[in-house]
Amino acid sequence: MAVPHNHVNLKKAEETAQMLSEAINTGDKAEAIQCVEQLLILKVPVCMRLTQEAYSQACIRLRVGVEDALSDAYITMSVTPGMTISELKQKISQDYGFHPSVQCWIIGKRFAKDEDTLFSHNVTSDDDQAFVFIRSAHSVNLSREQQKQEEQDKKIGGIIENIEVLSRGTSEPGARCKQTQGSPVRKPCPVPPPKPAVGWSCLQCTYRNKPTRPGCAMCSAERPENYKIPDIYKPDEEEARRLQREELASIQYEQSIIEEREKNFLTLIETDNQDLVRNSEEFSCPICCEDVQAGQGATLRECLHSFCRECVKLTILNCMDAEVVCPYADGEYSCNCMLQDREIKTLLSPDEYQKFLELRLNIAESRSENSYHCKTLDCPGWCIFEDDVNEFACNICKETNCLLCKAIHKDMNCKEYQDDLRLRAENDAAAKQTTEILEMMLQNGEAMYCPKCKVIIQKKDGCDWICCLMCKTEICWVTKQARWGPQGHGDTSGGCKCRINVAPCHPNCQNCH
Repeated sequence: MAVPHNHVNLKKAEETAQMLSEAINTGDKAEAIQCVEQLLILKVPVCMRLTQEAYSQACIRLRVGVEDALSDAYITMSVTPGMTISELKQKISQDYGFHPSVQCWIIGKRFAKDEDTLFSHNVTSDDDQAFVFIRSAHSVNLSREQQKQEEQDKKIGGIIENIEVLSRGTSEPGARCKQTQGSPVRKPCPVPPPKPAVGWSCLQCTYRNKPTRPGCAMCSAERPENYKIPDIYKPDEEEARRLQREELASIQYEQSIIEEREKNFLTLIETDNQDLVRNSEEFSCPICCEDVQAGQGATLRECLHSFCRECVKLTILNCMDAEVVCPYADGEYSCNCMLQDREIKTLLSPDEYQKFLELRLNIAESRSENSYHCKTLDCPGWCIFEDDVNEFACNICKETNCLLCKAIHKDMNCKEYQDDLRLRAENDAAAKQTTEILEMMLQNGEAMYCPKCKVIIQKKDGCDWICCLMCKTEICWVTKQARWGPQGHGDTSGGCKCRINVAPCHPNCQNCH
């Protein structure tokens, strides 16, 4: 059973261990045995190791393989056989910026412990090999704050140790150790000043990179966002070459982007100049399920759906609307994009395209409220009129249609035309039939006499405002009387007086003003 280590026992054990070391160094066998017996009685843990003077002080070149999760490399270090693995880790940390806790050393297929020396692993000559694996800082729970704190503690500890060694050498010569003739006097080793930290440390593998590197040279992690390259920093020759290569690569990349954009623009222009876009790859038509070779089908511009040409053509010919909708449809979606005119014109023959245009005109005429078809027999001309327009000059047959009479009376006005109808009605069956139709329209309210010149007027589509083509009187269709008083436009002393007191002139009035 171990005896508790109180303060007195530890003090005595420390002095006995020091005396044992001195006895071994001086070759005093009896005293060494006595010291060992005392340490056995005290039952304290003791560590014995050879000093650096026991090993060869000649420097050798150690070839070290360095590897992390993403990359590997080889470096050459100048070491002595007596160096411990712990000292090697400190050297790597000081020279390359890898924290000791992230280093894992393997020498001769064995994991090396911190207290092992290189000599114990048979590293005694030039070009002997070792291997170190760099783990991530996250895997060893190493934070940036912990690393900085350890570096500060190490500097303070080194300063305190130097002060203690110097004070012992000046104030207590020979007090703690016995000197014998011929024994070498060890001088305290001067602590080299710490190298200034140049560059940035990787947050993942702790490797210290040169200031200008955009990413870690070991693990490719990104440079910290808050790091700024010192203004006075001057890259070395190797770094300058790397920066030059990166700048050249950046210029080449930007040039390739410009060339790609120009190529895409020219391709777009070429495609836009084509009336019908051909398919670039083989596909199966979604309508007839036939395989269509590249360049044999049609890709619609608005929606980029592709079909065989015959299916698109049949879709156009069977369409009974003014605009042709994309025929693509499946169980969940149906396309509502429209075919362009140049696509339709390319797919149809000239005769088919002319019939398609005529169908469009007929649909537009039938759906327009204010449309009027020319009264010339078999003339396809028609127009969309405004309320204040009473004549339509057909561009096809060159005849002038009266929109109030809904007839063509060449070289005659409305009154002359209607008087001529009455005269010709006695002997001309067509004129008699037209006269009867006018009389029937008067009785049904579909036509009226102008309240001023008594010409028969028919209402156009639209509002209830009418202007007589003969006497230019403005008429209210719903009340069948003049819109204004005897003085004409603006005279509210007569007429239908619509909207004068806000109220309409008639319950059925549709804006006669």
